[in-house]
Amino acid sequence: MSNNIRNVCLIGHSSHGKTSVAEGMLYFTKATNRLGKVSEGNTVLDYDAEEKKRGLSISLAVAPVEWKGKKINIIDTPGYLDFCGEIDQGLRVAGSAVIVVDGKAGVEVGTELAWEKVVDNKVPRAFFINKFDDGECRFARAFQELRDAFGVSVCPVLIPLIDGDKVTGFIDLIDMCVTVFDKEGKHTESAIPPDYAPVAHSYRNMLYESIAETSEELMDKYCAGDHITREEAINAIHVGFVGRTIAPVICGAATKMWGIDNLMDNIIEYFPSPFARDKEKVIDTDGKIINCEISPDNPTAVFVFKTVADPFFGKMSYFKVMSGVLKSDDTLTNPETGVSEKFAHLYTIKGKELAEVNTLYTGDIGVTTKLLGVNTNDTFSANAKALPYRKIRYEEPYLRVALSPLAKGDEDKISQGISKLLEEDKTLGFVNDAETKQLVLSGIGDIHIDVTLAKLKARYGVSVDTSEPRIAYREAIKKSVDCEGKHKKQSGGHGQYGHVKIRFAPGDGEGLEFTESCVGGSVPKNFHPAVVKGLEEAMQKGVLAGFPMVSLKADLYDGSYHDVDSSEMSFKLAASIAYKEGMKKANPIILEPVGALNVTIPDALVGDVLSTVMKRRGRVLGMTPTDKKGYQLVEAEVPMAELADYTTALRAMSQGRGSYTLSFLRYEEAPAPVAQKIIEEEAKKNNE
Repeated sequence: MSNNIRNVCLIGHSSHGKTSVAEGMLYFTKATNRLGKVSEGNTVLDYDAEEKKRGLSISLAVAPVEWKGKKINIIDTPGYLDFCGEIDQGLRVAGSAVIVVDGKAGVEVGTELAWEKVVDNKVPRAFFINKFDDGECRFARAFQELRDAFGVSVCPVLIPLIDGDKVTGFIDLIDMCVTVFDKEGKHTESAIPPDYAPVAHSYRNMLYESIAETSEELMDKYCAGDHITREEAINAIHVGFVGRTIAPVICGAATKMWGIDNLMDNIIEYFPSPFARDKEKVIDTDGKIINCEISPDNPTAVFVFKTVADPFFGKMSYFKVMSGVLKSDDTLTNPETGVSEKFAHLYTIKGKELAEVNTLYTGDIGVTTKLLGVNTNDTFSANAKALPYRKIRYEEPYLRVALSPLAKGDEDKISQGISKLLEEDKTLGFVNDAETKQLVLSGIGDIHIDVTLAKLKARYGVSVDTSEPRIAYREAIKKSVDCEGKHKKQSGGHGQYGHVKIRFAPGDGEGLEFTESCVGGSVPKNFHPAVVKGLEEAMQKGVLAGFPMVSLKADLYDGSYHDVDSSEMSFKLAASIAYKEGMKKANPIILEPVGALNVTIPDALVGDVLSTVMKRRGRVLGMTPTDKKGYQLVEAEVPMAELADYTTALRAMSQGRGSYTLSFLRYEEAPAPVAQKIIEEEAKKNNE
């Protein structure tokens, strides 16, 4: 059973036709009774309302098809950069990937990023050059771009047959036969036209050069000009494909169904089964990633690679059977938490349609529902002491927006709704910032944020306004001052009396450094904690713009008290008075958070990055080459306030090729003009 399974992930640049290829496979195998089209919003795999509205995939979708006795699990992923987490999920459980390329557009940013993803995940890959029926398509140009970008491992298997400017069919370079299409899409087989034979043989030589590299025996045959049989060629492509030394290129036209059956033929002939790579990655007790054997005889184990909060089915957990055989009603245990779950119902899924099954075999992909203790990246096994499988690593979300409800009192609804969305989208971030008193959502990009808020409204009925998040500034002082604070109140009966003299100075730590040097008991020791508390509470608001005060030394060196009227509250208030008076005289300043910014960028764009860093008041620390050929790592320190739109700016500058990491580093004094602007803005907010 498992040997007949092929898990194939479709990836590539947005709008190059991934979903159309998947829909073609579904229709060709009669898994659907109509050919879904993205333009008409009736596809099986782009079923979400937001996908139909926007005309693009925003989440991973799975659909199985049967072809010539094999089961192909199609994993369709988004091409838009904002939804990279979905690609990471698909590649984690795929045995292979098909990078779909628009024959007119050729290699674009999404193609390059797709290649990087499959290389990083060590997934075998092929190319499908789509839309080859279009008069503007230039297969030769697109193929050469692939070779120039990704090397000689890129080799042709299926090429178009071109009559003038018109594509009439394609040539199978292994069987050296021609498939010609008529106006109705029906095809017939024929011999290669004599005038096209030189082109066909030129491409075939490229294929056989790649095949020959897979073994010494085939290399000897190729060099000697001996015949390489079809079986030898197919096996060599399989070996090279699984070993990632061959990246086959197939062509077709998904919306016309041209080449779809040939693609599936190639998938079942040389794409890997779950056992082609006999090792899987697990995490040992020291946190290191090691190999373990893949076997149907091992205890049953599954890996959960995706979670969906569905309004009808509840929590849906997508999983891959990593070993053994999973049967309905099996109870498996999470080895990391010790939690056991009964997999009462098992399903295969086609888009959003569930089909219940009793058994799933090693390598197959399934879904179970309503298991509250199951989350993305979880391993569940019949062996409670099993090692967990390697987890999916997601990109950090750096684009931040503050959310406020349109309806009063909906703050809790926002938090509850977002928490559900966080379960299914691990590239989202969300915090309730106690300091700025804002609900802050983080995402990969503008579209990612927009889609998330649209889901929040559609599923949970919550509409929000968005704004730029506030920056958590701080205040500090630059000079030492002596200040006096006296709280005195008489209103009949016991009065209130507290009197302190405090020397304030810039501190070395982050908070309050309190000392006392009183002599003669001018302020009794039992009141010292009240002085500390008064200062700590007062430090929550600075005197310039109301931001917390940090790095403050306070030495209580004198004061006075009254035997009857002095109390802890009196000294607490006296300390607060001394603080307010002292901070005004101690040259207060605004401190702004500074981040460590590391930008990975193509060599040609390094100058642009350096320029934007300096325009954002940053300091460049250095540049180093990366493991990624043709890329540099630019290290800089930049005020966090200047990076609110950096995700969008870097993407526009690099067409999506650049990436960055950002982490808080320290607080630094803000320049006077910046500080003045901050003070004015805070004053305006307070007045409003």
